[in-house]
Amino acid sequence: MPSPVFELSDAYIERLAALDPGYATALGIAGSDHLMTDFSPAGHEARETLNRATLAKLSTLDTSSAGDRLAAGVLRNSLELSEREFAAGEHLRTIRVLAGDVDYARSVFDLMPTETAEHWRTIAERMSHVPGAFNGMRDSWNLGMQRGVVAPRRQVLAVADMLEGWAGTASAPGFFTTLAEQGAAVNGAPVDGLRAAAREATTALAETAAFLRTTYAPVADPRNGVGEERHALARRRYLGMDIDADDAYTWGLEEVRRLDAELRRCAAEIKPGASLDEVRHYLDNESTEAIEGEENLRQWLQNLMNDAMEFLISNKHFDIPVGIRKIDAKISPPGGAAAQYYMAPSEDLARAGSTWYPANGRTRFPLWSEPTTAYHEGVPGHHLQIGMAIVNREKLSRFQRNEFVSGHGEGWALYAERLMDEFGFLNRPEYRLGFLYAQAFRAARVVVDIGMHCEKKIPKDWGWHAGETWNPELALEFLSARSSNDEAFNKSEIDRYLGWPAQAISYKIGERVWLRLRDEAKAKHGASFDLRAWHTYALDLGNLGLELFTQEMARF
Repeated sequence: MPSPVFELSDAYIERLAALDPGYATALGIAGSDHLMTDFSPAGHEARETLNRATLAKLSTLDTSSAGDRLAAGVLRNSLELSEREFAAGEHLRTIRVLAGDVDYARSVFDLMPTETAEHWRTIAERMSHVPGAFNGMRDSWNLGMQRGVVAPRRQVLAVADMLEGWAGTASAPGFFTTLAEQGAAVNGAPVDGLRAAAREATTALAETAAFLRTTYAPVADPRNGVGEERHALARRRYLGMDIDADDAYTWGLEEVRRLDAELRRCAAEIKPGASLDEVRHYLDNESTEAIEGEENLRQWLQNLMNDAMEFLISNKHFDIPVGIRKIDAKISPPGGAAAQYYMAPSEDLARAGSTWYPANGRTRFPLWSEPTTAYHEGVPGHHLQIGMAIVNREKLSRFQRNEFVSGHGEGWALYAERLMDEFGFLNRPEYRLGFLYAQAFRAARVVVDIGMHCEKKIPKDWGWHAGETWNPELALEFLSARSSNDEAFNKSEIDRYLGWPAQAISYKIGERVWLRLRDEAKAKHGASFDLRAWHTYALDLGNLGLELFTQEMARF
């Protein structure tokens, strides 16, 4: 019989899903796939009322058992932080290019099945509610403007660009128009209804873009960063622990220096005497290690992840349940973020986990930096971590199985890249260079994220813009020097960091915690240390904040 803590956690998920149809779709909870989430002030208030009631009930329950202690700690940390964010008005300015309300409202359609006419009827009805969803967003943003709680202008204009891209043009149909025409190919689908809903949804995108440009942007925050106070709250959200910004900034700079030296050594193995820029140019434009065509790339990524899965199973590095041994590689719709991302399987595993690669109009794809990203997003990265939590019903509450704290989750995924390097999958110099660039890129993000948001100065001993205060232009130059991606991607990353404060630092700082805890376990157990057992113990905890994670791993 489930404990009262588990029952409360399960009930919270069900009630939240009822208030947030997008969340229900992500989890595979049936019954509201035809609806859109309410982004209005009333919708936000309803969800916060649920949070407060759940937290109050949690405080009355017995949490003395090990399972209840952990389940209650994970739920409490999330609810308490949500209260702090709501009180600060963060829900009234969620205007950002990635992981904001706009992105959430569009990407929910990526998760919907499209095989039958009934599926398309559900899509058509949900699409008909898109205008209402965007009306609700504008109401919340208007309330934020009244209260002086506004998003940065740079982010506002970037989201307007994104909305216009999704709306499309007469010569380049937008997202909803394209989606409706996909339904037209299915026998019995409500073609007229889909097309009508697509027109209204497209109009809503264009109207929202116009609102952001003409009404919101003039009163938006002119600063690029959010300041130390908001950044500290964001650090707690994305790390699940409190860290000192100055200490993290200094460590990030030291890590960048270390990785810069490793990059130069590895590049010399590929083209002796060449600069890093010359080696990157060679790998991007001259090397035969490239694939032509989106579908060929998708299949290559699928094979790469299948091979990784087989290796991890056959060599007994992980005990991977049958239900999550499948992962799908997909190409993401054009117009969104430039970075590859992962979408979790549904709770019942009927929808497999998937990685989404943004081709964004490209047809040629150099391969040197792709393996490390696939291991991060797929196997043994996000898919293994999140999938293991979803199937671990005996030990984890429903909330734990669906929680994601970035420092823990992204820290694991970056650790997973390193693990595949340790297993020899990145021994080829060009693949290892891709891995090192991924590491250097994440270290640089610690520096530029904290630098821009907390208005840090570049140390005088760097010899590069010494003493200057960080801004987007300096951040782009610094980041591009340590990126395996093109200029368009790097520019989009700057917008991402500015709109999503502290999330970018969670990767490298999270990996640092994972590595520190592994080293501590090795020192504690000596010759008896079992890496597979340590991984199993860690993943069995589900996803949790780094402070709570550290406390629990001390019990290993």
